[in-house]
Amino acid sequence: MTPERLTYFTSKKVGKAIWDYQMLKEGDKVLMAVSGGKDSLCLLRIMKERIKFVPIYYEVTACYVDMGFEWVNKDSLVRHLENEGLPYIIAQPPSGWNNKGDYNCFWCSWNRRKSLFNLAHEKGFTKIVFAHHMDDIIETMLLNLFFNGEICTMTPYQELFEGRLAIIRPLAYVEEVELARLASMLSLPVVSSLCPNSMTSKRTLVKNMVRELKKHNKNVKKNIFRSVKRVRHEYLLEHTVSLLSKILLLG
Repeated sequence: MTPERLTYFTSKKVGKAIWDYQMLKEGDKVLMAVSGGKDSLCLLRIMKERIKFVPIYYEVTACYVDMGFEWVNKDSLVRHLENEGLPYIIAQPPSGWNNKGDYNCFWCSWNRRKSLFNLAHEKGFTKIVFAHHMDDIIETMLLNLFFNGEICTMTPYQELFEGRLAIIRPLAYVEEVELARLASMLSLPVVSSLCPNSMTSKRTLVKNMVRELKKHNKNVKKNIFRSVKRVRHEYLLEHTVSLLSKILLLG
């Protein structure tokens, strides 16, 4: 498959997610989080190409939050952003962030998001784009199920601050392996993560688990993703207990 064909098929999945969840509307000011990883660089390219033919007008500005990590070649990333031809912003993390200290994935992510939210408020952006893909969504659900005892995950569309801002995830229908292939075929300057937590996190554990399950069922990822939208409330424990209580009271 050629890079053009793969880009086309990936863009179709992005377009379907945008349509299904009504992610974008006329006049939106979109702030797209770019980390330099394969997912955000692929999505940036797709979003740039889609602007040319979609029937609505919206602005896209890329944003890299410089957390000060030495393994990120910021100069290379900036050159790539300039070559893509979209406006971009190099933002700083909130005061109090220290990349030399003992930090974890949650604390790093929280600081990145706070920086993006502050920027959106200051510049009047209406949407923030994250490059979370299908694997991220199902892994988050399993993480919450196994380690927090609850059924929830990140959603493709999430309104915040009474609707003044929304987070959108246009890669919701795209698997990680597709993005890895696309990034390679497009020769994107992907930043390899050398984060000390990248291979020891609980997410890596769940990722390996799903990989093993896929050996037995090739549709396991799609099935987990669909299950979030097909919850049968009548078979959930709380509903069952409530129903039994009503039956006993009536009896």
